[in-house]
Amino acid sequence: TQHQAAGSPAITVDHVSVTFGAIKALEDVTLRVGTGTIHGLLGHNGAGKTTLVNVLATLLRPTAGVARVAGFDVVTSAPEVRRRIGLTGQFAAVDELLPGIDNLVLIARLLGASRRQAHERAIELLEVFDLGAAAQRPAKTYSGGMRRRLDVAASLVGQPDVLFLDEPTSGLDPQARRSVWETVERLVDHGTTVLLTTQYLDEADRLADAITVLAQGRVVANGTPADLKTKVGQRTVTTTFGTADELPRAVDALRGAGLSPVLDLARRSVTAPVESSRSLVTVVRALDSAQLQATDLRFAEPSLDDVYLALAHATPQAPKVAA
Repeated sequence: TQHQAAGSPAITVDHVSVTFGAIKALEDVTLRVGTGTIHGLLGHNGAGKTTLVNVLATLLRPTAGVARVAGFDVVTSAPEVRRRIGLTGQFAAVDELLPGIDNLVLIARLLGASRRQAHERAIELLEVFDLGAAAQRPAKTYSGGMRRRLDVAASLVGQPDVLFLDEPTSGLDPQARRSVWETVERLVDHGTTVLLTTQYLDEADRLADAITVLAQGRVVANGTPADLKTKVGQRTVTTTFGTADELPRAVDALRGAGLSPVLDLARRSVTAPVESSRSLVTVVRALDSAQLQATDLRFAEPSLDDVYLALAHATPQAPKVAA
């Protein structure tokens, strides 16, 4: 595989729109994905994630805008792009009747490898994905996690520079998901660039170097997980008390300390948004001066869940084209 120049983005998307009749599946999408990084594409069903992957994989022409993968235009240099990418869709693409090794050999042969090269590549990938012991078994006998790993292995037969993973752990149990995550991390350690679409916030938080949040076909946020949490998320201090009659006094004490506490009667707790963990001292002093003793005191950083709820369900402000 001919690699692109070091330091240049692996993927560039400039003002890309995709229209199906009156429906705008993507609207003015712009993003950059650095070489050798994992970029998370977050959004609910219908947000435009798969449409964008299909554009980048040359399966769908953009209505407007320009996209490049490994330096090549996805429309004018589609064959060059296809030589440099791997794609794992939401559904298993392997032949269930064939053994794992035969699936990989078949793909390698289709890509032009000799019998020997195809067999060597298949053996290498089966070992990497911890499928060596199951190499001769039909894929239909594999567990969900094993089939997903075989699917990812199949997309890597051609040693792509850029790998598109479209919801790769959808429907997998937690152990199988972690196994796929570890595999993805290993790929990036070896220089592969990954564009990962997911609805799982913990997946994006663990894997992605940067995240783009899509809603209704538009980009509503871009940045590292930490950036997005800082921008949108809210740090909080939550104090829990033994009896409900302490709660009104706690609310008054925290208000007196310049905070904006929120009461939760069911949990016998009071939560206040704060700037940083240093505010714990303010909370403790305020409660102490009111002669209150909390049974539990908790400082919480914002999560990607907070970010996602704030952004993905926000209505993009740009006007929509009338149907």
